Amino acid sequence: MSKPRPISGFPEWLPPQRMIEQYVIDQLRRTFELYGFAPLETRAVEPLDQLLRKGETSKEVYLLRRLQADPGAEAGDDALGLHFDLTVPFARYVLENAGKLTFPFRRYQIQKVWRGERPQEGRYREFLQADIDIVDRDTIAPHFEAELPLIIGDALAALPIPPVRIQVNNRKVCEGFYRGVGLIDPEAALRAIDKLDKLGPQQVAELLMATAGATESQAKACLSLAEIGAPDASFADAVHGLGVEHPLLDEGLAELVTVVETAAAHTPGLCVADLRIARGLDYYTGTVYETQLRGYERFGSICSGGRYDDLASSGADRFPGVGISIGVSRLLGLLFGADALAVSRPVPTCVLVALPAEADRPAGNRVADALRRRGIATEVSPSAAKFGKQIRYAQRRGIPYVWFLGADGEPDSVKDIRSGDQVTADATAWHPPPGDLHPHITASPTILD
Repeated sequence: MSKPRPISGFPEWLPPQRMIEQYVIDQLRRTFELYGFAPLETRAVEPLDQLLRKGETSKEVYLLRRLQADPGAEAGDDALGLHFDLTVPFARYVLENAGKLTFPFRRYQIQKVWRGERPQEGRYREFLQADIDIVDRDTIAPHFEAELPLIIGDALAALPIPPVRIQVNNRKVCEGFYRGVGLIDPEAALRAIDKLDKLGPQQVAELLMATAGATESQAKACLSLAEIGAPDASFADAVHGLGVEHPLLDEGLAELVTVVETAAAHTPGLCVADLRIARGLDYYTGTVYETQLRGYERFGSICSGGRYDDLASSGADRFPGVGISIGVSRLLGLLFGADALAVSRPVPTCVLVALPAEADRPAGNRVADALRRRGIATEVSPSAAKFGKQIRYAQRRGIPYVWFLGADGEPDSVKDIRSGDQVTADATAWHPPPGDLHPHITASPTILD
C-alpha cells in the first residue's frame, strides 16, 4: 500500500486535540441544557430538493450515491445530499414530528456537516457544528431572538478562549430600508451587502446597481445604512437620521433595540448592532447574528444564525423559529493553528500500575479495577520491565502517578513521578488531588487578555 495522502478540508485531530474538542462539546452541552434545550440528532442526508430550496447552496452540497447505482437514479426525486448545515434538517424534523413535540420546542444539536467549499485556515469541508433553535407553532415571540445571544455568550464564556462579540442586525431593518428608498429587489440587495467585507464599498455599489436595480443614489443610501453600528440603542437614531421611512423598518428597529438592550443588561459589551450583517442564506427573516472571536476577526464569524419564518412550513402547518450555530471545528482549528489551547496531559489515564513481574498482572488488574470503580482512570503496565522503564513509559504518556504493588505483605504505594513524592496507598481509599483526576484544558496566557 502506498503512503496515504491527507485530504484537505477533512480535519483529523490528534488525541490531545480531540480531548479538547470533547471538553468543548461537554461544556456547550451543559450550558444548552441549563437553558432548557433538549438534545437531538438528525440523519446525515436529506433529499436534494429540500437542501436546495432555500439559499444559494447548490455548489456546496455533496451528493450521495452508490458506486453501482443506476446511472439515472441521482437525477430523480430520491436524490440525496449530505446536509450542509443543521437548520434545514431540523426544520424537516419538526414538520415530520410536530404531533409529538411540545411548543415552543427548544433543541440543541452537536453534529458533523459537509460543505463543498474551498478549504482554508479554519474553514473545512467536513466540520462539527453546535446548534440551538427555538421553534413555535404559527408565530414565535420576539423575546426569543433576544434570548439566543445570552445563551451563546454564556456557552462561549465557559470555554478557555478569547472573549467574543456578537454582531446583530435585523433583516426587517434592511428590507424596510431598501423598500423605503424604492428598491424592488431587497433580497438581491441583501446578498450584495453581505459581500461588503470581501469586495469593499465600491464593488458592492456596482453590484447593487447590477443585481438589485439600484440607482447610484440608492446604492449610496444602502451603503450608508451598512456603516451604522453601536453597542447600544443609539443606532436607531442614526438610522432615522437617514430620512427613510417604512413600516417594516420601524418594526425591525424595535426588535433590534430589544436584542441589544437585553444583551447589555445580561453581559455588557456582548452584543453590538452592526447593520452591515446580512447573512447569505435566504431563509432568514428577522434578527441575524454573527460572532467575532477577539484577535481572530480577520477569519470572520465563528458563530452565526438568525430568525426564520417559512423554513419549517408545509401547507397550513407553519413553525417559525430562531437559531444560532457555533462552528466548533472552525473555532478550534483557528486556536489550534495559533497554539492557543493545550491539555494538561495527552491521555485520560491518571495512574499506571507497575508490575514487578508478569505473574503479578492479576494483582495489578485488581488494583486497576478498584481504582476505576472509584472513577480514577487507570492502566496496567504493558510489560513487567524494570521499574525505571515503566516509569519512563508513564512519563512519555503523560500519566502523573505510578502505582507499586506491595511485596511480602508490605502495603502498596503510589508515586507522583513529577515531584518524586511516594506514599503508601490503598486502592479502595486513595484519591489523587482534584486537579489531577482528569486532564484540564489550558489557554495561552495571552489569548484571554
